[in-house]
Amino acid sequence: MNNDDFGMYHAINMAVVHSIEEGIASSCSLMAPCPWAPHAMNLLRQRPEIPFGIHLTLVCDTTNYRWGPLTAREKVPSLLDETGELFAPAKRSELLARARLDEVELEFRAQIDAVALAGLTPTHLDWHCLADGGRDDILDLTVALAGEYGLAVRVWLEPGRQRLRRRGLPVVDHEFLDSFALEVEGKSRRFAALLRDLPVGLSEWAVHPGLGDEESRAIDPGGWRVRRTDYEFLTSPETRALLEQEGITVIDYRAMQRAWSQASPPR
Repeated sequence: MNNDDFGMYHAINMAVVHSIEEGIASSCSLMAPCPWAPHAMNLLRQRPEIPFGIHLTLVCDTTNYRWGPLTAREKVPSLLDETGELFAPAKRSELLARARLDEVELEFRAQIDAVALAGLTPTHLDWHCLADGGRDDILDLTVALAGEYGLAVRVWLEPGRQRLRRRGLPVVDHEFLDSFALEVEGKSRRFAALLRDLPVGLSEWAVHPGLGDEESRAIDPGGWRVRRTDYEFLTSPETRALLEQEGITVIDYRAMQRAWSQASPPR
């Protein structure tokens, strides 16, 4: 179980750490361009035992709380909308239609290098609001960067998983679960049912814990309930007991990182 969106805002940062230290989550993914990324990176420096990845970010999904690229805007114009800002999720298709791969690479490298400059060592790369990068060439770019930096990649969709299996790269066995796809009402019961029915093999859930406090409701009116219900499930003693009852072992991306490094993907 990987906690996405680390660094977006304070209430997410605290929920992510607590969900790993006191709950059942095993890792997290950091959004380097976000305002609370420095705070998140400081939390990681204080907790070197927490494995984390980089949530490569080309999208801003809040309206009144903005972040932009780490690269100078004049160097990545194809990644920006008509107002000079990162695209909203509703305009992903427009972003993907116009994004130049060389500019995507500039921004991805800026985000990876920002984490390295903070003295941190991630385990994997993934994408914010762009499943498998949104385009085959962006997926291939990310895999190449992972090979260069010695990281794994979280690949979500079956076509991408098949492509990487043919290249000898390990990926999850089963359909990827994004907690934003579940209804808020009755979510804990749904999560529990999914755990009871979990197939043999390697599965991955992307969860999005948040405290759901006043800050969350102001910044994230469309998402804070999802995040609060995720947090409640991840930190529930009943959830931990269910994992033990079902014999489910939760791992993190350190094992996948080792396997990717051994597979030596093309660069």
